[in-house]
Amino acid sequence: MSLLSPVRAPEREDRVVRPARRWYPVAVTALLLGTAALYLVGLSASGWGNAFYAAAAQSGSQGWTAWFFGASDAPASIMVDKPPASLWVLGLSVRLFGLSSWSLLVPQALLGVGAVGFLTAAVRRWSGPVAGLLAGLAFALTPVATLMFRFDNPDALLCLLLVAAAYAVVRSVDAPSLRASSWWLVLAAALVGTGFLTKSLQAFLVLPAFAAVFLVAGPGTGRRRLLALLPATAALLVSAGWWVAVVELWPSGARPYVGGSQDDSVLSLAFGYNGVGRLTGDETGQLGGGGGGPGGGGATSTDSWSALLTGSMADQVSWLLPLALVLGVAVLALVGRAARTDRRRAAVLLWGGSLLVTGVVFSLAAGIIHPYYAVALAPWIAALAAVGVVEAWRARARWTLTVAVLVTAGWAWWLLRETPSFVPWLRVVVLVAGALAAVGIVLAGRVGRRALPLGVVTTALVAGLGGPAAYSAVTAATGHTEIIPTAGPSSGPGGGSGGRGGPGPGVSGGPQLPPGVSGGPRLTSDGGDGGARRGGPGGAMALLRASEPSAELTSFLQAGAAGYTWVAATVGSMPAAGYQLATGSPVMPLGGFNGTDPSPTLAEFQALVAAGRVHWFLGEGLTSVPDTGGSDTTVQITAWVTQHYTPTTVGGTVVYDLTHPTS
Repeated sequence: MSLLSPVRAPEREDRVVRPARRWYPVAVTALLLGTAALYLVGLSASGWGNAFYAAAAQSGSQGWTAWFFGASDAPASIMVDKPPASLWVLGLSVRLFGLSSWSLLVPQALLGVGAVGFLTAAVRRWSGPVAGLLAGLAFALTPVATLMFRFDNPDALLCLLLVAAAYAVVRSVDAPSLRASSWWLVLAAALVGTGFLTKSLQAFLVLPAFAAVFLVAGPGTGRRRLLALLPATAALLVSAGWWVAVVELWPSGARPYVGGSQDDSVLSLAFGYNGVGRLTGDETGQLGGGGGGPGGGGATSTDSWSALLTGSMADQVSWLLPLALVLGVAVLALVGRAARTDRRRAAVLLWGGSLLVTGVVFSLAAGIIHPYYAVALAPWIAALAAVGVVEAWRARARWTLTVAVLVTAGWAWWLLRETPSFVPWLRVVVLVAGALAAVGIVLAGRVGRRALPLGVVTTALVAGLGGPAAYSAVTAATGHTEIIPTAGPSSGPGGGSGGRGGPGPGVSGGPQLPPGVSGGPRLTSDGGDGGARRGGPGGAMALLRASEPSAELTSFLQAGAAGYTWVAATVGSMPAAGYQLATGSPVMPLGGFNGTDPSPTLAEFQALVAAGRVHWFLGEGLTSVPDTGGSDTTVQITAWVTQHYTPTTVGGTVVYDLTHPTS
């Protein structure tokens, strides 16, 4: 019997059951250990990773209120502009193990290993152990997955939750009774709902595919399957809405301000700035006034159906996308009019549907969409490609596989052209391997040598995974501290992959200052700028970069921290995060991430200063903000501080002592 041949269970004609094989536990263990090594080795090179979330995790480890609400600072003046589920994980890790690069980033790597494990298990149930292992391997080696599972953004937890939810959907379809099926479906819904508490509406992009798979292939009659969605819907609403309800019902004066909103409402944040605004580009208060590219806060607004093939996401995730699409359609054609519960069709609906909806939304969104968001596509591409390869091989669709392999090798060659100085011989290798694999596929059915299939698989893997594996390796070998990281050979601090991800500090071609924005922390003659590396574009765009205070300034702030709720205040969460991480003391981020949130108001800040709760004001603040509908309270606070307090310079940074007004 062939390794790829399914065995039909007598009790259910459409159910694919794989015989126990002793090699599978060894293989899956090797896959997970290899994934762990890729995601963990050299992890500390990234330092804090994203200082914005690192500072929030630090705050959560210092106070339960800050932890629960996901506040940027321990006294909980303002939340980050995302729901806090990922910060719950990081905050607990920092509380248990202390603040370090490892306590922040190791949980992310372990989430990645878990996501690979769940995807392998889910694909294996319907398509066999080889398909499961191929899916897990392809997912683990996707460059953007390697990037995000070594970084402290919320995307790592979101990816794990959605892949685990997909596994639960598979189990719900396979359940022996509708009652058991309903429980698995409830679990899937609860996981997606928790994903909403991780990254808002992005988690819901998989719901159409999940629901379609259960309605098409689930057990029971159509009416009973439809009714089974009701408790799952309830679970979705409860798991996604309980924290939202708590925040909305909590007295606003007794909790931190909802960062990213203009009205202190988590509903506005979830469905506006982080929701519909990402589709329409109408994101009130953002730095760039409508999306990405230059002037867009370093964001990438794709606004094109071809973004995954020609835009900033292409070399991050799309290496196997042509293979997945071609073979996904081929599998549907092979299935034809098979039974409603046919698992091949169900697999294409699950993996292909999740890919299609998420990819279309990302491609057509007019708002802020960063290249690393593509990690949400990685598991679906890997799964659909693996299922397509195995099912096409089983069906002896040799010519379809031949074309798919050649297209995949050609696409890898094309993507590698974007970085011509990176291992230039690799482009030739993937083309040759693709050609050899194609020839081997054609000959596999005519030559009786048993070694041929193994050679075909090996060369096909080189053709399909050689490029992404090389990109993942260089990504893992590079430290990442930029706010908008990208995977690939040109990634790392201060750069993006081939310049496509929004260059970091000091890199030509980075985000430009929006019209009408002036002032802000600037590069001083001695190279200082408030501790932040803000060479190149200044002003409001400097809010996207974490400060790096000098040793002199750090010691100065630490010496003056006793007796104050906040050792200092500064405009923007990213500059505040750098100071806070360096000193270990709370720093108030005026105006939140974009510096345009009305928190605190001028009157509130004046009251805090009068009560002796804030010691220093750091940097030169802002003299104006972008015309995006955001608040100008930080401009008012800056004007008040500069009018009533005397500046001095410490370690290249302008500071104002808020305890000694000039009048």
